[in-house]
Amino acid sequence: MKNRSFLFFTTIFIILLIPIILFFSNDRDQHKSGNKSGQEKQHEKEDKKEDKKEDDKKEKKEKKEKDNGIGPDDIIWGIDSASLTTKELYACVKEQFGTPKVWGRYLGDIEDVSFGLTSDEVEYLHSNKIKILIIYNHITEAKGYENGKSHAEKAISMAKELKVPKGKAIFADIEPSFPVDAKFIEGWFDEMSKSSYIPAIYGVFSQEQALFSEYNKAANNQKDLKKKMILWTAHPQKGITSEKKAPKYQPEGPKDSNLLGWQYGIDAKNCNIDTDLFKGKLIEYVW
Repeated sequence: MKNRSFLFFTTIFIILLIPIILFFSNDRDQHKSGNKSGQEKQHEKEDKKEDKKEDDKKEKKEKKEKDNGIGPDDIIWGIDSASLTTKELYACVKEQFGTPKVWGRYLGDIEDVSFGLTSDEVEYLHSNKIKILIIYNHITEAKGYENGKSHAEKAISMAKELKVPKGKAIFADIEPSFPVDAKFIEGWFDEMSKSSYIPAIYGVFSQEQALFSEYNKAANNQKDLKKKMILWTAHPQKGITSEKKAPKYQPEGPKDSNLLGWQYGIDAKNCNIDTDLFKGKLIEYVW
């Protein structure tokens, strides 16, 4: 009888013990599995980071190749001209100065001032692997928000008519003799930002000029203006040179501004050009 009771209770004990043993066994396996999964996830995360680095490198390489081998931190030489780009003018520039990677040209004609860029010029410059910097010089008074918007609208319309691609910068030409205020700059920036083009300004950005202080006022009023507005300054002046004798890239302009261009020499006696240096980053904003 005692043996039967012992056997009965032993059997009951074993039956009750089995689920407990299975529970702890499963929990241990899950814990191991969880650790393994975590490790696998970590490896996957690291692999994705490496893949992204490789993709970024590939993208930068492809972009540099697309931009004629120009990197964002490279300094490139260029010119701007109020004249039509003919074979004769190009030959003059190449023989006497160098081969520009960027050529600044104007939107629309202004009598006795500048000839507007034409479709034939675009084709000719592109055939010589030269990028075109777009300039709008129909401003005589750069004051007032609505005036800034109005000029931006005209510039956008002229650029579209010429089939300037999206994402290219249009430089408002604000000469030192023009009255200027922050509201005009804000109006130009706002209207241009609504379009498919990038807001930009050319001018003499020296601390003595009104353009310098009014730009800073506009940048304080508009959160994104300093970051998004591209500047091209004509200060300081070093004089016309050939590509080989160009000065070190040292333009002066408002602190922390998006300053990508420097017109260091104006009014060459030969070829009717000005000479410039640009940061390679500008390449994506020229045509």
